[in-house]
Amino acid sequence: MKLLIALLLASGPALADDAAFFRCRDISDDSKRLACYDAVRQPTAVQKREVQEQAFGLTPKRPELATIQSVIPGSFEGWEGDQRIRLANGQVWQVVDDSNGAVTGKDLTATVARGAMGAMYMEIEGSRKSPRVKRVK
Repeated sequence: MKLLIALLLASGPALADDAAFFRCRDISDDSKRLACYDAVRQPTAVQKREVQEQAFGLTPKRPELATIQSVIPGSFEGWEGDQRIRLANGQVWQVVDDSNGAVTGKDLTATVARGAMGAMYMEIEGSRKSPRVKRVK
């Protein structure tokens, strides 16, 4: 019985919204009808606060790429610590470890992959090493 009462109480606002939509549908003036629809679905400050409270502490779930691949345009002569590496896709990555690599070439393929604990590593064509990097642009 309690469940039935709870469902009826919870469905009241939804039914009120439906009635408001039906009233808006009957308005012939376009701008007034649009304003009516906007007024029906505007969340109140209390509703916004409730949504924020429900999401508090949760990690947003969004699909994340495991890797990206691009080219290091022009000639490349290796890297050193703190060096910035610009990719053809416009991204700029900075080496954040003390590694260095002596790979040389032109228009080398670079793959940035996510490692453990959120670290990023850049695999550069022709190199056996992968410097740890962070994106700066």
